[in-house]
Amino acid sequence: MTSDKNTALVRDFMETVWNQGRTDSAATYVAAGLLQHNPHLPDGLDALTGLIDTLRGQMPRLRFDIRRTAADGDLVFVHSHFTPAPGETGQAVVDIFRVEEGLIAEHWDVHQEIPATTASGRPTV
Repeated sequence: MTSDKNTALVRDFMETVWNQGRTDSAATYVAAGLLQHNPHLPDGLDALTGLIDTLRGQMPRLRFDIRRTAADGDLVFVHSHFTPAPGETGQAVVDIFRVEEGLIAEHWDVHQEIPATTASGRPTV
């Protein structure tokens, strides 16, 4: 797949599975043997969909607002603003996805709370 197709796959995954909560369609985007680098989540598609279902049960209006993406070969980088509910400050998040044979095969992420102010005056997302 090309970088553009990989990016489109990841964007669609974020919107469909995370933002809309359609975990029943996750296998369209994610390999069953997903390799996970988040220290709180085990490998595999089932672990990921379980997490999403749990979080959406607690925060039904959660959302990842993608601000920018970049791709390098089979890697797609997503910088987004995560909010647990409308009007909440949320977090700046960077997800890195490795795409293999048309599916997300590996995932890394980092996040930070969004501060009220920054030294530069520029936002974090």
